[in-house]
Amino acid sequence: MGGRSPADADIRVLDLFSGAGGLSAGFCSESTRFSTLRAIEHDKAAAATYAENHDPETVFAGGIEEWLKAEDPPEADIVIGGPPCQGFSALGKQEKLDERNQLWLRYAETIRKSKPKYFVLENVPQFLSSVQLTRFKRQCQPSQPLGAYTFQAQVLNAADYGAAQIRRRVILIGHHRDLPFPDFPLETHRKVADDCHQEWRTLGEVLGDLRRAVTEIDLPSRTIEVSGTLLPGAFKTSELHLTRHYEQLSIDRFRSIPADGNRFDIPEDLLSECWKKHVSGSGDVMGRLNFDKPSVTIRTEFFKPEKGRYLHPTAHRAITHHEAARIQGFPDDYKWVGSKVAIARQIGNAVPLPLARAIGAHLARLF
Repeated sequence: MGGRSPADADIRVLDLFSGAGGLSAGFCSESTRFSTLRAIEHDKAAAATYAENHDPETVFAGGIEEWLKAEDPPEADIVIGGPPCQGFSALGKQEKLDERNQLWLRYAETIRKSKPKYFVLENVPQFLSSVQLTRFKRQCQPSQPLGAYTFQAQVLNAADYGAAQIRRRVILIGHHRDLPFPDFPLETHRKVADDCHQEWRTLGEVLGDLRRAVTEIDLPSRTIEVSGTLLPGAFKTSELHLTRHYEQLSIDRFRSIPADGNRFDIPEDLLSECWKKHVSGSGDVMGRLNFDKPSVTIRTEFFKPEKGRYLHPTAHRAITHHEAARIQGFPDDYKWVGSKVAIARQIGNAVPLPLARAIGAHLARLF
């Protein structure tokens, strides 16, 4: 990617539900030979972010249903992508019939038409016990539409592949039945180092050089035209070291929370009445990170301390967009399009680049 034409590359890729391009960016490491034929993303801001960092000619800014009606999928070597998982994630109502969960059918249709050698699907751990996975297996029976393919799925932890983040995701790797299963990439890191593995990367390693005192709140005043609409951007990751306005009461609460602590460490005189009565629940709410450990999973609302363990290890604020992008493995020169909320959603939804890189390098060896 990054300007290479498909004709120049050995390995042709279709990136479905591409988001900001984390999976593509990881696949497109110096040691691999991937080129994206098409990247499909329905969110305009995320599609624009992808276009800023990869070949813009490959981007289809629309839903996968629209794309399949407008174009015939080209033949590809690998299909990658992570259909939206909100319908059966651990958060929310886990609606089994959420229409977003049906998008995996379009993923299957693309595989059938593009005839890849391999395909990779990323999703939340709950996907392993979902109705959608059961139906997908059924589609891969010999007499069914995807009968030429089979697959295996396993939960992988991004921390085991060099990300400074404990993020467990189902990685499903499919292959044509004429080819052997390629197995999953070997882990490179462990919580405790041994002869074959490095120790998990820590927040101190990826955030240690960033300024801890942050006063800037707003994105730079800059816009880009996307399909006739002006959107904020593009901004480098290094321009996203931005905080929020906090009332003094919130700052006082943050000050009382030590590394690895949470809302249960806040003195009673700083608690609201409803908090005083709520003595159970998640230990991650208003939780503080630790420089000596990896981060918890970066989600789409990492800028809100009340949503999880997102307090900076020492500063009395939530982590910034710059810090969250670093934790996900994005380089400081990666460019982003959209509002602060839109960019946070893109960062939180991305596949950590170290995990994507490990999968890409592993599959590249097969070619």
